[in-house]
Amino acid sequence: MIKDIEGKNQTINIEIELILEAIFNKYGYDFRNYSKAHVKRRLLNRLTASKLKSISELQHKILHESEFFEGLLRDLSINVTEMFRDPGFYLTMRKEVIPILKTYPFIKVWHAGCSTGEEVYSFALILKEEGLYDRTQIYATDFNHNVLDIAKKGIYPIDRIKEFTFNYQAAGGTQSFSDYYIANYNSVIYDQSLKKNIVFAEHNLVTDSVFAEVNLVICRNVLIYFNKELQNSVVNLFYESLVNGGYLGLGSKETITFTTKVDKFEVVNGDEKIYKKKII
Repeated sequence: MIKDIEGKNQTINIEIELILEAIFNKYGYDFRNYSKAHVKRRLLNRLTASKLKSISELQHKILHESEFFEGLLRDLSINVTEMFRDPGFYLTMRKEVIPILKTYPFIKVWHAGCSTGEEVYSFALILKEEGLYDRTQIYATDFNHNVLDIAKKGIYPIDRIKEFTFNYQAAGGTQSFSDYYIANYNSVIYDQSLKKNIVFAEHNLVTDSVFAEVNLVICRNVLIYFNKELQNSVVNLFYESLVNGGYLGLGSKETITFTTKVDKFEVVNGDEKIYKKKII
């Protein structure tokens, strides 16, 4: 019985590896070094939701139906986000990083894996309150063009606005959060002036090279979906993108501890996973 289960799991794992190779060769999206548990869970969920009988059927639809693949792409991309997610991160940015950034005449920020944009607007809002937004350029990137379209519009469901208001206050907000959006039926539209210094663009952390030379990289809750090899590769990419003394902000469950660049960064705040590139 146990051997039968192990054999079935092994077969499924092999089939999933073949699907990931097929996706890369057909569409150019590389999920081969994503966490195996994450990929397996998302593929099996799509299999069940589509009422298909086997992984082989799933692969056939992926390769021959582009619309079906677009749906799967949304499954595989990491789109869990919210305004001021983990408020302590933003509060620490206000207190420990932004005062340093204020000493520069102009700063560039790369928000990698920005998903639907809530956290990009969150940081833009903080920069505005701190008087730094007008001399900041923000690059917000993701490999999924569907979520980028949502981010560009800046229109979100209204049902979580109370939670977002609480997050904003906990992040050290200095105004009334309601000043930054307009409610319209079931949606809210965030302050359009926050967009003026944001460039939304497609960029794949897995396959693309350095996006820009920046003072700050924010990439939160993305690395946890990668295996160790890919995590190391992406941290190297961030290192190469940062100016000397530049800052890196990761998610609460992420770390650079096991990467080859661990000695190239100083820890600014270990709890909030904020690091500073050492000056060479």
